Amino acid sequence: MPARPARPPAPDSGARDACGVVGIYTPDEPVAKLCYYGLYALQHRGQESAGIAVSDGHHILVTKEMGLVSQAFKASRLAGLDGHLGIGHVRYSTTGSSTWHNAQPSFKVTGQGGGIALGHNGNLVNTVELSRDVPGGDNCTSDSELLAAMLAAHPSRSLEDALVATSERIRGAFSLVVMDERTVYGVRDRHGVRPLVIGRLPHGGSVIASETAALDILGAELLREVRPGELVAIDEHGLRSRQWAEPSPRFCLFEYVYVARPDHRTQETTMYAARRRMGALLAKEAPVPADLVIPVPDSGTAAASGYSEASGIPHAEGLVKNRYVGRTFIEPSQSLRELGIRLKLNPLRDVLEGQRLVVVDDSIVRGNTSRQLVAMLRESGAAEVHLRITAPPVRNPCFYGIDMATRAELIGSDRTIEEIREFVGADSLAFLSLDALVDSTRRPKGTLCRACFDGEYPIPVPGEHAVAGKDVLVQLRSS
Repeated sequence: MPARPARPPAPDSGARDACGVVGIYTPDEPVAKLCYYGLYALQHRGQESAGIAVSDGHHILVTKEMGLVSQAFKASRLAGLDGHLGIGHVRYSTTGSSTWHNAQPSFKVTGQGGGIALGHNGNLVNTVELSRDVPGGDNCTSDSELLAAMLAAHPSRSLEDALVATSERIRGAFSLVVMDERTVYGVRDRHGVRPLVIGRLPHGGSVIASETAALDILGAELLREVRPGELVAIDEHGLRSRQWAEPSPRFCLFEYVYVARPDHRTQETTMYAARRRMGALLAKEAPVPADLVIPVPDSGTAAASGYSEASGIPHAEGLVKNRYVGRTFIEPSQSLRELGIRLKLNPLRDVLEGQRLVVVDDSIVRGNTSRQLVAMLRESGAAEVHLRITAPPVRNPCFYGIDMATRAELIGSDRTIEEIREFVGADSLAFLSLDALVDSTRRPKGTLCRACFDGEYPIPVPGEHAVAGKDVLVQLRSS
């Protein structure tokens, strides 16, 4: 099948999501449909492409397409995917360009004639080194394809042993779902940077997914998180586990701020509860006289509620979100790009006019969106606009699976808070402190990756100047 054309760049939207994965083994239900619904629940983690691989115990079938889950899979397409085990993936590219070829699951044929399909959430940092040792590695266009090639070329006849050996070699963030004809595997890096959970299906079988929302939509019971440095396998004999590395937890703090759905559950809390606490702590750290607290939907919604309750300032919905605007195939005109926020948000003038507003948002990355938002609120009659952000300034790029832009593009990398306030045009601006943000997660500070805020990268990055969010594999090979 010919490669699809690359998608045009989307309007600036600050930090972009990671990816979402699901893996299912069920003897009594059509697995393709279950993967479909699981991916639906993970759509927020990637909107560029979607893919599903299934097996009937003898052969693997893979189908993938650019666009949303609902665009990639029609009923007739799902009906042709017969099997009782499968994996699925929704993608936002952090390495490799946005093309059909780089959509996942990645599929490779092994030396023994079998097949391997793989879905990856995260980002590897030693792809250049690895590509030299893998047959065809120089032709891989994403770290996920390179991973699949490494597994297919491994001399071991056991995919489980190959996964362990490969996991010990690769560096970076990875939550994987992998399958051969008979078994589904889930693997998490020793730091557990990206999420991965296990659930039990109501009619038999198990599911592995990026977030608990995928379990909920399938009616699955949450068992636990996949531990950092753990491999889990699901087959006809049930669920088994293998700890391949000593855990050194560094879960991504930005998952709490923005990436994960508010209904995602961790061992300590839900994202919704954590975000409400962020808002309440922000009200204590940065109070301001105002008439209304409004959220920037959707990631600011829970925090705005917490800010309102802690401050006593009434809460209102001042912005209406267009639920049908994602990362469109159609590139906007220059005039619309400059007013890109109007594609997603529309102000309620009768709520905002004459009011002193506290506007709660999750982060400021480049600053352009916040600047457009403040201007739009003033045009709608707001008397004052006070921005309150539920995270510290983003000062460093992410190399572990979230596209945050380069350090040069991050407004917080070299500007003071007052300089950022002047740029966005707000009457006042305050960010939640790092300590308060960590407290809101109910996790010890030392178990979280905070690199985008404090620059302490838990996994060393070769040539740390490399551009996050680009094709690091190709970029470094060509340098």
